Amino acid sequence: MLPFCGYNMGDYFAHWLKIGQTADPAKLPRIFYVNWFRKDAGGRFVWPGFGENMRVLKWIIQRLSGDAGAVPTPIGKLPAPGSLDLAGLDLSQADLDLLLTVDTRAWQAEAEQIPAFFRTFGPQLPARLWELQEELADRLG
Repeated sequence: MLPFCGYNMGDYFAHWLKIGQTADPAKLPRIFYVNWFRKDAGGRFVWPGFGENMRVLKWIIQRLSGDAGAVPTPIGKLPAPGSLDLAGLDLSQADLDLLLTVDTRAWQAEAEQIPAFFRTFGPQLPARLWELQEELADRLG
């Protein structure tokens, strides 16, 4: 985004935070983070491929309608056991466990890099983003 924004990104972030604060929460989009490219210790991609992505999209739709469960993690909610449609999928329990595991150490390392990135936006960066970064670091331990 940085090369395409014609003004300070701190102002850009503030704009979207303001919209989030003033909008009807029921009308705001839901955001889901998906890592299709998680690898195992041997470097093999764990998710079976793009043809199976509909399974995760199905879970997202069911989450939005209240028909699928989720478990909280430090970075958000993951599919609860049995809530992701795996029928006919050749995916071992070990692979599923890896896909649904949060690597806290990796996320801690990522979270440690955020302050340096935030400082590049100077005083225009909304304080709320600093608060969210601190909350993430606290959840990660």
